[in-house]
Amino acid sequence: MFYFFCGVAVLSALVVLFSKNILYAAFSLVATFMAVAGIYVIAGAEFVAITQIMVYVGGIVVLLIFGVMLTNKISGKAMITESRNRFSAAVVMLSLSALLIYAIFQMNFTALQGQALIENANYKPTENLTNINQLGIGLMSDYILPFEIAAVLLLVALIGAATVAGYKERSDGH
Repeated sequence: MFYFFCGVAVLSALVVLFSKNILYAAFSLVATFMAVAGIYVIAGAEFVAITQIMVYVGGIVVLLIFGVMLTNKISGKAMITESRNRFSAAVVMLSLSALLIYAIFQMNFTALQGQALIENANYKPTENLTNINQLGIGLMSDYILPFEIAAVLLLVALIGAATVAGYKERSDGH
């Protein structure tokens, strides 16, 4: 299953890279984010997976699609892109890939497995809370004020975006 999600993520990311239509690229980006969320679920990070879906798929990609559709409506032209700076992009990609491969080979995975065994040995069955439960308890107790401030900030941003999107020019030019 892990390899399936990895394959879907890589293929859809390639579609994002090589698609000339921005709308198709945005939809492929949704598939990429969903596949990465599947990888997070397999890794046991359910909250990160849910956050990935809610923030990136539900927020950013939808905003991107609305932006493309509204811009296309104003200009009346299809949103087709051209590939530029291929050489510099290839250099950056190869550099980052070499750095990532170097970091993977420098990692001591056997030590990580030993650490997981130690953590499992200290596991107490009475503490049957998952990381999502612990996070929820933390958000509703210790971090309630930052959580509420973030909620109000997001609400204000949503109202502002709706106001800007609904703005119509008056007949006198203002």
